[in-house]
Amino acid sequence: MTTDAENAVVSTRFDLAVQGLRTETPVRRSNGAGPSDDGHLVVDGAAATVPLNSESPYVVRDGRVFDGTLDLGLSVEPVARPRFYELSTKDGIPYRKIALLHGRDVLASTVVQTCIRYDEDQRCRFCTIEESLRTDSTIAAKTPAQLAEVAEAAVRLDGVRQLVLTTGTTTGPDRGARHLVRCVRAVLQAVPGLPIQVQIEPPGDLTALTELREAGATSIGIHVESLDDAVRERWMPGKSTVPLSEYWEAWDESVRVFGHNRVSTYLLVGLGEDPGELVAGAGELIEHGVYPFVVPMRPMAGTLARADGVQPPPASLVRDVTERVAALLRAAGMTGADQQAGCAACGACGALSAAGA
Repeated sequence: MTTDAENAVVSTRFDLAVQGLRTETPVRRSNGAGPSDDGHLVVDGAAATVPLNSESPYVVRDGRVFDGTLDLGLSVEPVARPRFYELSTKDGIPYRKIALLHGRDVLASTVVQTCIRYDEDQRCRFCTIEESLRTDSTIAAKTPAQLAEVAEAAVRLDGVRQLVLTTGTTTGPDRGARHLVRCVRAVLQAVPGLPIQVQIEPPGDLTALTELREAGATSIGIHVESLDDAVRERWMPGKSTVPLSEYWEAWDESVRVFGHNRVSTYLLVGLGEDPGELVAGAGELIEHGVYPFVVPMRPMAGTLARADGVQPPPASLVRDVTERVAALLRAAGMTGADQQAGCAACGACGALSAAGA
């Protein structure tokens, strides 16, 4: 049974995930694919990405989290700027435009920084994948050789322990999967044994999943964000044209190919989905061997959601959903760490790991 003090610390962790901190960090992510706008920290020894919010009630002083004058019992240390950020390729492209440090020890890259679904009437309303190009913080397409070069440096200089490779959806029937196959092979030739998660939409040809595994990918993320079709149509009009039946087919085939609890999907809290149905959907995913990575939707600058004034969900809702999903995961014996690579293995963008999953 948890003590009042332990419960207060857990409650603060959920508040931080939504309300963020008044602080600065050397490593942060402000745009790109996905739902998170955050600074990268180590909170009580665990990697955490939280919004950098000048209006947050929480502030960092002397390496501790304070609410006004009250020390809330959490230590905070910013993730240091990695040394590989100072390097460039022979043709002058900074390594940080090819891949970024996420959390303490995760290297991540969006290998194709454009998406066929980025027109305003098709775009995922929480995503800014192409804004990174417009701010000149990345390049449109990363080659396998570039990724291998950066991964080798990041492992050697900064102790990176896993790699995440995602992609904007492409026009081909594989939706970008086969470029990831080439990237995985190149990286593992340069850094044998590095755990790699690949992240894609369900490929039209499911044999691409076997090709990704045979190339050496450790795990796979096929991110649906919501299992409610009405929510999908509202928040992801382009992506929702891929029916949920294709997701289930891809998840089941991925579990067959990669193994139980080596497949994950994002589920976002705060899209308007009924919480009970969200938890029930997570339970069904768990029954299929898929890890539901539950995180709060935090609208980034440049997103359609931010332009519409959408706010993050209440911390109480995030905690309720996260703890119920964590209980299901514990009952199934599934932890994010067992994925070995990827968002669930890192866990920094959510609070499932803090809830014991």
